[in-house]
Amino acid sequence: MEAFYRLRRWHQRMTELSVLDLATIATGSSPAQALRESTDLAIASEELGFKRFWVAEHHGMPAVASSSPPVLIAHLAARTSTIRVGSGGVMLPNHAPLVVAEQFATLEALYPQRIDLGLGRAPGTDQRTMRALRRNSALNAEEFPNDVVELYNYFVGSPESPRVPAAVPGVGYLPQLWLLGSSLYSAQLAGVLGYPFAFAYHFSPGPLDAAIAAYRNAFTPSSVLEEPHVMVAVSVICAPTNEEAKWLSGASALSILQLHSGRLGPMPSPKEAEAYDFTSAERSYLDSVLSTHIIGDPVHVSNGLSELVERTGADELILSTRIHGFDDRLRSLQLVATNNLEVRV
Repeated sequence: MEAFYRLRRWHQRMTELSVLDLATIATGSSPAQALRESTDLAIASEELGFKRFWVAEHHGMPAVASSSPPVLIAHLAARTSTIRVGSGGVMLPNHAPLVVAEQFATLEALYPQRIDLGLGRAPGTDQRTMRALRRNSALNAEEFPNDVVELYNYFVGSPESPRVPAAVPGVGYLPQLWLLGSSLYSAQLAGVLGYPFAFAYHFSPGPLDAAIAAYRNAFTPSSVLEEPHVMVAVSVICAPTNEEAKWLSGASALSILQLHSGRLGPMPSPKEAEAYDFTSAERSYLDSVLSTHIIGDPVHVSNGLSELVERTGADELILSTRIHGFDDRLRSLQLVATNNLEVRV
């Protein structure tokens, strides 16, 4: 199938759609099966015409198999041929910038003009796992701006710092750099550095408008980017009917509740969610969290995506679809594709 999943903004620019995947481990499944399904989803996303396929770094989470984005990206890029593949993101405080530079320069050398390196400053895990990853308490999120600059210099060279070791591969193999964020801090930093910015609306909706405004106000043209470029991550579940989409979303709701309460486990099924006895407090919490998710039939989803683009002026949207079953996850993306070729806002 060929499609150009794009939304038109009021000034006729095209807002392209991409996919954010977490290699979801569902109940009754395994990490190996989750990784196979991510591969199949990447192949399908390319066939459908999505621009990017990103995987995110998470650690110690029984429902997420994407703990090593560089390894998974290499596999996904090898199984596809045109779609951009990348990280949404690599949690830079967990890693030495030199190591990240070597990994992603290698990927860029292998798959030229197809690799994205999205950088985040959160650990993507709990405190105990964070300490095991970093091995050094001095490596923390407060060093993030310095780490970003150091990482960039490995790709482009740093004549001002001749003592800085060389990354090989490194210079000449610059992937597309992004900063990711859920707050004004990362938005402003992305603007100051002149990087494209991806906002995590799918799990932090509150600061969306303020963060995008802060990014655009702070933006300074750079060798990476001449004009501000915004991508918004949004949770989307699309099914043939609103009723089925809502039923499928029950699994995502229960998974969010389990994470919120520290009861980690594989992605539950809709039947498990249907059988779960939610308290009034839990329902109130989930109603608030899910209010920004776009869940429904193709018309409802199309309208929701259009409204989000009109509100934010986003250059791109990246869709996170957390559904228990792979077939339902794939169908959701296919339905979004079929009904969002050219939606005017």
